[in-house]
Amino acid sequence: MAEWTTGTVQDRLELAADVFAQMPAVKPQGYFNAWPEYFHSFADQVGQEPRMRRPRPSPRQITQAEEAMLWLRWLEKDDARIVWLRANRKPWKPICWEVGLSRPAANRHWEYGIALITWRLNGRVPSRKRSKRFVIENADRLSRKILL
Repeated sequence: MAEWTTGTVQDRLELAADVFAQMPAVKPQGYFNAWPEYFHSFADQVGQEPRMRRPRPSPRQITQAEEAMLWLRWLEKDDARIVWLRANRKPWKPICWEVGLSRPAANRHWEYGIALITWRLNGRVPSRKRSKRFVIENADRLSRKILL
């Protein structure tokens, strides 16, 4: 992808969270069910609602999700945690309780994390001397010349 924006980064992280939620659960080895599989007859299934299952993620989706998870390495530990919790669509109140920040502070950390990932994906690294506000405001305008 040539140009990354904060919106596309958010979408990709949410897609990654959805992919990992659809993956089968990891269970310890050695435990199994010894009961025989029960086969339902047609009479047992009459009047029941069908169980709809989402299809398993494709290999391409899994690869993209793993790639998106690697983006979180570029962030500080707390910022990465906030970004991942928001990608999982967790409400702000439990995030604030978990991280120990106020709602506006947690939102600033989330915006900065998304903006920093956008900068890195576009091949630029903001100077440490720049403020977080500068990084956030210029994340979507990386195609034009920014004086660092």
